[in-house]
Amino acid sequence: MESNSFDGMEAELREVSVALTIPRSHECLACYVHRMLEFGCHGTQWMLRYQELRAPRATALERRMALLGGYCDCELMMNVFDPNPRFFATDDHGEVIDQPMLACFGVRVGSTQPCSLWLGLPRPYGYPRWW
Repeated sequence: MESNSFDGMEAELREVSVALTIPRSHECLACYVHRMLEFGCHGTQWMLRYQELRAPRATALERRMALLGGYCDCELMMNVFDPNPRFFATDDHGEVIDQPMLACFGVRVGSTQPCSLWLGLPRPYGYPRWW
């Protein structure tokens, strides 16, 4: 009997973990990765999960982000996307002050562009425009 209750609990935990880590409807890549980094940075796990579930046609996403300095999920948020100062409070040095995250403003299905909560950083010379 204990084995069955343990199996049931394990199945329930799997369901909860999937529900917590699935991209929300129209959530942008930057908001999703920012939200998932609460669970830690594990390479490009979150970026690739977003691509798989929301933008499967963006086959060059990982390569494009690496060209911009986003070699892993945390570097994506440090090197590729900047918080838009219109929506994030900053200190005298321009650093974002801890505050509750706003809800994603949303993007079209299949897009890897950030919503207007984020600013894309300048692209290297000659790199094709993608947002």
